[in-house]
Amino acid sequence: MDGAHPQGRAPGRYRLPCSARIRRTSEIRNLLRRGKRRKTPHLDVFSEASPVSLPRLALVVPRHGRRIVARNRLRRRLREIARYELMPRLREEGHAEDVLLRATAAAYSATVHELRAEIRDLATELCSGRPSSR
Repeated sequence: MDGAHPQGRAPGRYRLPCSARIRRTSEIRNLLRRGKRRKTPHLDVFSEASPVSLPRLALVVPRHGRRIVARNRLRRRLREIARYELMPRLREEGHAEDVLLRATAAAYSATVHELRAEIRDLATELCSGRPSSR
């Protein structure tokens, strides 16, 4: 990415502890079933109020006919972008949301900058409560 930590910010702000991750299959399925769905050019995003008092993140990167190397690269990119752009914003603004990012086939060819812009717009939309202009 652009560097280890953006200028002037403490590294602890960007941690993604285990308590901020959704790992249980049942929780992911419930979020897919009941969460509010938003579509971006490269992502399907599902969100709903978190049962715990902090925002949590889940990533789903389907195969879409790709090899494991490409899937892992996309997963790492999405996790890092969400860790730096989405999660701190939700925490700072006091939004306890469960957010699931599911990559579409087009996400494999997206640049880091395109993914970052989509996730920034998503953070703005989630924090403001209204749809973004995209």
